[in-house]
Amino acid sequence: MAGTKETPRQKMIGMMYLVLTALLALQVTSAILEKFVLINNSLEQSTGAVNKVNQSTLENIRATVEKSGNRATDLAIVKQADEVRKMTADMVGEIDKLKEQIVETGGGRDESGNIKNLSEEENVAQVMIGTNRNGAAFKLKDQLNSYVDNLSKVSGTKYAPMALDGKDDPIAARSPDQRRKDFAELNFAQTPIPAALAVLSQKQADVRRIEGEVLDVLASKVGAQDVKFDKILAMLSMESKVVVAGTKFKGQMFLAASSSGIQPRMSLNGGAVRMQDGQGIVEFTAQGGAYDKNGLARRTLTGSIAYQTPAGLKTVPLSAEYFVAKPSYQIETGTMPPLYLGCANKLSIQSPQLGALWNPSFSADGASVVSSGEKGKITVVPSSASVALNISNSGSLLGTERFRVNKVPRPTLEIFVGGTRASDPRGVPVSSARSVRIQAVADPSFATYSPDDANFRATSATVSLVRGTKRVQFVTVQGGGGSIANLAAEAQPGDRLVIQVEGVQRRNFRGEISDVPMGNTLSQVSLY
Repeated sequence: MAGTKETPRQKMIGMMYLVLTALLALQVTSAILEKFVLINNSLEQSTGAVNKVNQSTLENIRATVEKSGNRATDLAIVKQADEVRKMTADMVGEIDKLKEQIVETGGGRDESGNIKNLSEEENVAQVMIGTNRNGAAFKLKDQLNSYVDNLSKVSGTKYAPMALDGKDDPIAARSPDQRRKDFAELNFAQTPIPAALAVLSQKQADVRRIEGEVLDVLASKVGAQDVKFDKILAMLSMESKVVVAGTKFKGQMFLAASSSGIQPRMSLNGGAVRMQDGQGIVEFTAQGGAYDKNGLARRTLTGSIAYQTPAGLKTVPLSAEYFVAKPSYQIETGTMPPLYLGCANKLSIQSPQLGALWNPSFSADGASVVSSGEKGKITVVPSSASVALNISNSGSLLGTERFRVNKVPRPTLEIFVGGTRASDPRGVPVSSARSVRIQAVADPSFATYSPDDANFRATSATVSLVRGTKRVQFVTVQGGGGSIANLAAEAQPGDRLVIQVEGVQRRNFRGEISDVPMGNTLSQVSLY
């Protein structure tokens, strides 16, 4: 039904009615019938409590009108409120008579006031449906819906019909069997006495609820719900909570008042504002973009606060201006850009300005981005000659940083013959030239920047024994070197060894192996 927000008690009543409706078609046990008795008693108690609240509202209306001097327009409202109370009392009284008729026809009550025949169904159908469909439920349907129509006219709020046939009932309409039934059959066919009483008590509860809503509308028209500002707060509005030393602090100090008797409705930028203790809680993520030369973006908040007054609903508009500052960030790395192609370039991007609000995310054009799990610390793996790194915070793009990408520098080949460096100008004794060792040494700055990518090795080399212009003999060594004892056995002073490194490889941070183009790798060692 249309109306104001339901109280917890009204929600409980509605839930019990749902349970009642769902169980009407079941073959129930005596234990369940007793539960219907408890449900009916609870509904009756709730209806009585609402009746007392409604009576208090009527008395409040009368007292307010009297304090206002019994103006003719206000007295007309009092008359309407009295008529609402009378219509409701008549409706509730009619239902009470039906409840007693059902009990008496079904066998009455014992000396303790308890219903004798809880499982009686035939007499319920006889009273409410009748042999020729002339039972009391048909008249009750018209009375309930007429009551709702009358109160809709008084309040100006359209309430939905209270007595519905199966096809119009939100729950019954889901069942092919139930949707064919009219109001009388839906609620009173094959229905034991306690269940029938609970159905009727639930209708009484709805009647009292609508009465309360209509009385509240009438009360608002005569000032019974006048806004009385009973909460006074001292407020200080500051231009900024952050003040630079040597500059002026500016703000406004004033009194703010609110009423504990009303619940204003607040909206901001077209959306509802969450209420807490009569105050609107405003919280949202500031959106950047369109910054001026000072890094500020002007924004405007528009909203309203609506509250009930004796003259009706009053709405007060508001408008406020604020500025969004463009966040700054710092890029920290062991060696500043450029980055290295296909390598793990580790960057740390932090924003002291945002502090705890720093929640970055990254994407890149021309590279893949690997998160470390630590805020702002990432690994960038370039796949092209340039990289554009997009930096966002909480989904908002802050900026794009561009990097040059360098190829990995070639390693230096260091060759040892019999433990002597091949570059030694004195050469190597023939007796010592029995082995070759080859090392591929990474560029020192690159090894410092990305040690996990600076792993080089020689894969093979050909070592030739040359005498004059003639190659006497040669051997092939694998990996980082090996024995050349066969060459040493043939060698004579004045010969030389020519070493051709035929392959160098690099292992990157992922463990992937790739060939390294080295160009000319020919080295010569004199023998003496």
